[in-house]
Amino acid sequence: MLWPNKEEKRKASTIDGRRKGACLFCQEYFMELYLLAELKTISLKVTTVDMQKPPPDFRTNFEATPPPILIDRGMAILENEKIERHIMKNVPGGHNLFVQDKEVATLIENLYTKFKMYIRKFESPDTTENRQPLLSQLERINDFLAKRGTRFLTGDTMSCFDCELMPRLQHIRIGAKAFRKFDIPTKFTALWRYMANMYELEAFIQSCPADQDIISHIKNQLGLRTTARIELETPVYTTAIPVLATES
Repeated sequence: MLWPNKEEKRKASTIDGRRKGACLFCQEYFMELYLLAELKTISLKVTTVDMQKPPPDFRTNFEATPPPILIDRGMAILENEKIERHIMKNVPGGHNLFVQDKEVATLIENLYTKFKMYIRKFESPDTTENRQPLLSQLERINDFLAKRGTRFLTGDTMSCFDCELMPRLQHIRIGAKAFRKFDIPTKFTALWRYMANMYELEAFIQSCPADQDIISHIKNQLGLRTTARIELETPVYTTAIPVLATES
């Protein structure tokens, strides 16, 4: 049986062009396509593109268009919304990932925006007022997961919402620690249990950028400064769960 070939071009690391970069949408679509490849509905190839030194064929075919780019049977899909729609409507099995759940959609909406607002103020005192919008939304997600009692947001199988949320949670975990010394509270045990479930999945592990690449991405995106020489560090991939978060 021949499975339809799909290729995703994702941004490379800004530290090392051979590594995966920390573009959220690149990881989100990588996870969705990886899950479908695991089910053997498609054959998946992922190519990283160093946007500081893009290869000649990339410049010829896509000019200045940044990844993510999905190539399906020779056709290039370039915009995020179009990529998502294409996976849902045209990729075998894709429709199963895109469940309808208005409560979940509202729950995770704007989480990353609140994180960026918090991080942008990293040179000001870390007051309760500054971190409360982010903390409150994390708490709502924790309470929702505790009440629903499932492994993932919409049930015991993954959906598009998990592919959207988990990369953002990883950015929050790594970025808030790096720039604000902020940790996701261990009392949010349902949220940590959810993250532990995600850390067990190859779809997340294979798509996850290094901590240093997440920090570099956030720093460049928001124009922040850091004294750490992260470009000289050995890549680290944080997936351990705090002990206190498991004691419930």
